[in-house]
Amino acid sequence: MFAILKKEINTFFASPIGYLVIAVFLLLNGLFLWLFKGQFNILDNGFADLSTFFLLTPWILIFLVPAVTMRSFADEKKQGTLELLLTKPISHLNIVFGKYFGALVLIILALIPTLLYVYTISKLGNPEGNLDVGSVMGSYFGLLFLAAAYTSIGVFASSLSDNQIVAFIIAVFICFFFYFGFEGLANYKIFGDAFYIEKLGMESHFKSISRGVLDTRDIIYFLSISALFITLTTLNIKRASS
Repeated sequence: MFAILKKEINTFFASPIGYLVIAVFLLLNGLFLWLFKGQFNILDNGFADLSTFFLLTPWILIFLVPAVTMRSFADEKKQGTLELLLTKPISHLNIVFGKYFGALVLIILALIPTLLYVYTISKLGNPEGNLDVGSVMGSYFGLLFLAAAYTSIGVFASSLSDNQIVAFIIAVFICFFFYFGFEGLANYKIFGDAFYIEKLGMESHFKSISRGVLDTRDIIYFLSISALFITLTTLNIKRASS
């Protein structure tokens, strides 16, 4: 697994992909939070908090994570190297884990520079340092869990096709549905109690963690989503090898 993980990370940074992903993520956040006028602009809001950052970032990750994961298995299939990889003395699950953690590490590396925003907001506060640290830390944990779930979905989508664009579109759709789709369905009350339908979506659990309280139900939810799609990916890989 670690050999595949190392290979994935080296592949990302041996080409412009890794640097481009991090640069695009930071550029989009920077433009919306500090330059563009609108509801996400921190300076326009007049409050020294990062709520707009944590509102915006999940939507950027919906497109960013699939862009990172779309080549995971699709590229292997297209080049015909997946069969060679499957002949190695390593389990299918470890192959999936290697691909999964390789992409997840890149997303985490993209999130780390945003900690500068925490320092900036802390300095802009009146009085200086007037920042809800618990809420900020909870929101960052929420982003990590969200990125982990998105990455599992992206790797799964990549295992469905040998076309990276198709894998990207499938991953964006599934991520969007799991983040916002259940809340949208809950608004129509088609399936009964809206509360339980909304709880099936990621947004509800992300907002819960963002309040600064790490509820085990929210953690179990995100771990379950990640485990589900990693399992589905492993089954797809097994079927491809048979």
